[in-house]
Amino acid sequence: MGKNVFIDSLTEGQRVSDLFLVSRKNLAETKNGKPYLALALMDKTGEIEARAWDNAARFDTLAEVGAVVVIQGQVTSYRDQLQLNISSLDRAAPDSIPLEAFMPASRRSTHEMQTELADLIGTLSDDNLKTLLEKIFRGETLKRFSTAPAAKKMHHAYLGGLLEHTLSVAGLAARLCDHYPELDHDLLLAGALLHDIGKMEEFSFASVPFDYTDSGRLIGHLVLGCDLVRNHAADIPGFPARLLDRLVHLILSHHGRHEFGAPCLPMTLEALLLHHLDDMDAKVNYIDRLSEQIEPGTYQWSDYQRPLERFLLLRGRPEGTRAPQQNSEKRETPAPEEEQKGPEPLPGQQTLF
Repeated sequence: MGKNVFIDSLTEGQRVSDLFLVSRKNLAETKNGKPYLALALMDKTGEIEARAWDNAARFDTLAEVGAVVVIQGQVTSYRDQLQLNISSLDRAAPDSIPLEAFMPASRRSTHEMQTELADLIGTLSDDNLKTLLEKIFRGETLKRFSTAPAAKKMHHAYLGGLLEHTLSVAGLAARLCDHYPELDHDLLLAGALLHDIGKMEEFSFASVPFDYTDSGRLIGHLVLGCDLVRNHAADIPGFPARLLDRLVHLILSHHGRHEFGAPCLPMTLEALLLHHLDDMDAKVNYIDRLSEQIEPGTYQWSDYQRPLERFLLLRGRPEGTRAPQQNSEKRETPAPEEEQKGPEPLPGQQTLF
């Protein structure tokens, strides 16, 4: 079977029989000791809480996190949020799973973004930097870079998000060079295009939910990106060592502070500005995603946002300008009229970048 019904189109009272991906699960008990299964189900349009009050133990063995399942049930409302009450759950046959239906992805076309990337590289006048970027952004590397998310959860956390974020930062950098002609245009633009290159090795994104690779956890994308750039530069005869050091410094310092994972602080004007451009673009995407939950044209205060350490006054965005749904870090909704045993785990802390 294919995917026919999407989460953003569900309405209260609707009967559902379709494919969903399990993004979170918890086998719990009511206050009377009866087991029930709490799931978070997702597709490319969003996420919905689901509950199986019967056959919980059997369904638990089928509903592995990351698995696509066939769900039958009915949409209900609990505390003004839609919830899916499950009557039947089975594993989907592997050949029936259209993975693109479950993977949040950039609204921009990959071809369009790759063309913009090539155009930006074409503006470089430094032959060494242009050769380096043309050497990196081709073949399998370009394919992976165009597919990777920019983060696990916090910003641009969807397929194509890394390329979309990179182009946004690079576009800001190009405009900044027009405003401040004393900047080294080629160095700043090259740094903007390469600053997160290591993320295609930091994250596993062949399925959702996205997660870190072993290299991503042990080394991190700043050092992975530095190694990739140095290895490619080594194959370019006569690549200036001083230029390479200044370029790698942009990658290693773009988080801005040691406590945010930067091995070194920004020590050139280009590095300092790249840090702020990267930080700005990440925060804009983060706040845009929150704003999508607000009715268009209205203002509403957010819950306390731990990554930003503040409340936010948000304005709802028009429907036509909304970004892709991303993996959310919601606390699990309590069961209706029931009380779970034991405390819920706190969501894992994530850096904004």
